[in-house]
This record gives sequence, structure tokens and C-alpha cells, in this order.
Amino acid sequence: MSAVLSIPLALSQGAGPPAGFFSSLPPGLIEGGALFMTRCSALLLTAPLLGTAAQFHGYKVALVASVTVALFAAQGMPMIETTSGVHFGVLLLRELVLGLGLAFILHLTILGLRIGSEMVGNEMAFSMASAVDPASGEALPVLSRMNETLFFLALLSVDGHQWLLRALAESFERAPVGSLDFGGDLPAVLSHLFSEFFLAGIAFAAPVLVMLMMISVLIGLIARAVPQVNVLEMGFSLRVGGGLIALCLLSPTLSTAMTSLLEHFMSGLEAGLDAMEVHGG
Repeated sequence: MSAVLSIPLALSQGAGPPAGFFSSLPPGLIEGGALFMTRCSALLLTAPLLGTAAQFHGYKVALVASVTVALFAAQGMPMIETTSGVHFGVLLLRELVLGLGLAFILHLTILGLRIGSEMVGNEMAFSMASAVDPASGEALPVLSRMNETLFFLALLSVDGHQWLLRALAESFERAPVGSLDFGGDLPAVLSHLFSEFFLAGIAFAAPVLVMLMMISVLIGLIARAVPQVNVLEMGFSLRVGGGLIALCLLSPTLSTAMTSLLEHFMSGLEAGLDAMEVHGG
């Protein structure tokens, strides 16, 4: 009992771990924990809403450490086979790719939303008014920022952040650490998801774009009928006013569009897990 109490006492006095501390750990425990932490950190530090920010904060370290310890305690095991430094580096790279692949699915969802929002913003001449995104440091149109905030609120309302954590936990079952097999064609699945989210973003903005197209046709007819009218000044006012009216009138359809994006995100996570599953392993 006194030997156990002497360890925190020595650490509190500024001393390092006792001699032979790491050697007393089970063989392969540190290597297995490092692989778990690599995949967890790749997802938690790059996924929108969870880890991306302009600065690196201490809470991210606590988040990565707590999730890694919980998942490793539930599913992890020490690496039985000893590997060389090069082989272990390749294993770390594999875990990094798998974690980034799961985070990229949420990035694709946000990208589809931004595509639709920027198409509407360009038609409404809102592209001149941009705000700096604190997460990425990029300048985003006001409409894109608004829709992205609404999507994050919808994602939190249905516990979408827990979907990512569940997908991370399930990824260790489908693609265990210590193997070099990716299980499936992950790049092809991500490419297919990119096209699906691109179409979902266009469908998200389609109702407002149709009304803005009708306004453009109206401006063209007025310009032909009354050439003396300043089409540039009138068109700018009509586009902004008509776009705002369209957003207000079509706001009830926003719930359906957000639900469709969330469903695409859920199916994307499932497709990503199926792609990385190791069969027979």
C-alpha cells in the first residue's frame, strides 16, 4: 500500500515516473493505446462542431484523452505481435486515414450545404457581404453562415454529435487496430458521397433559386419594355428584396431540407463504416 501511495507523492514533488514503470506495463499496451489515440484524435480534432477552431485549446486534449481511454478500456487490447518502427508508422498512418475519413463525411455534408447557400447568395448579390468563419478562418457569405449555424443546431437537436462518437466506436469493431487492411474501397465511397451531398446541396437551394430565376426573367422583361429604367440599380434591389421574401415564404421547407441533409449524413456514416470493414479479420 505504501508503494502505491509513493508514486503520486513522487510525481507531486516534481519527480518523473519511477524506474521501471513503463517496463512493468503489459507488452504492447502503449503501442495499442497510441493507435487508438491516433484514430480518435484524427476524428475529434478535424470534424466540424467537435474539434475545428481557430486555436488549439486544452479542452481538445481532454476530449481526445477521455474518448481514447473510454474506447480503449471497452474494446482495446495490447498489440501481441512486435513490429518494427516502419511497420508501426504505417499502422499509425492507417489509423489517421480512417479517422479523417469519418470526419470528412461531416465535412462533405457541410460542403453540400455551403454550395446551395452560396448559389442563392450569389443570386441575391450577398457575396459582397462575407463574414470570417472562426472555425476555418475563411470568408463565408452571410447566407452560408446562417444556414450552417441552423444545420449545426439541427444536428445537436437530434444528438448528431453522438452519431460521430458511435461511428468512431463501431469503426474499431469493423476495422480493428493492428491491421493494414482497409476492408473496402474507401476512396470510391467518399467520391460517391461527394456527388450525393453535392446534389443534396442543390436540392436544398432549388426552391429559392427558382424564385430568383423568375425575378431575373422579370428584370429582363422590364428592361425590354422600359429601356429608360436603370436596370442595374433596379435589379439589385429586386434581387435582394425578392430573395429575402422567398426565404421567408419558403422557410417552412427548411425543416424538410435539414432533415434530408441529416439523413444523408447518417447514411454516409453507415456507408463509410461499411467501406472500412475488414472481412474475415
